[in-house]
Amino acid sequence: MSTIPAPAGVETCTPAAGLSSEEAERVASLLKALADPVRLRLYSRIAASGRESCVCEIEDLGVSQPTVSHHLRKLREAGLVESERRGTWVYYRALPEALAPVRALGIPLG
Repeated sequence: MSTIPAPAGVETCTPAAGLSSEEAERVASLLKALADPVRLRLYSRIAASGRESCVCEIEDLGVSQPTVSHHLRKLREAGLVESERRGTWVYYRALPEALAPVRALGIPLG
């Protein structure tokens, strides 16, 4: 099947590059992890502190400690935070560079 050339002076449509399948999967994974209100609040608190945050310092989320731990695990699995166990406590640090694929979309995240 042949294509018909565009008339003179008429611009043709050029497909946009967009995200690759792999990039789309990565961005969707990050957005899915942040889509939960509790996880978003957890991430924002950890990131806003600008330092490591002990799980013992994370309070007032309106959910139980096991639920907080579950959500922190989800953030860690998504690569948004990293953790380190020190004795009985676990310390979390936000990985702002993990949001680079989302920032590349032009979504304002602060």
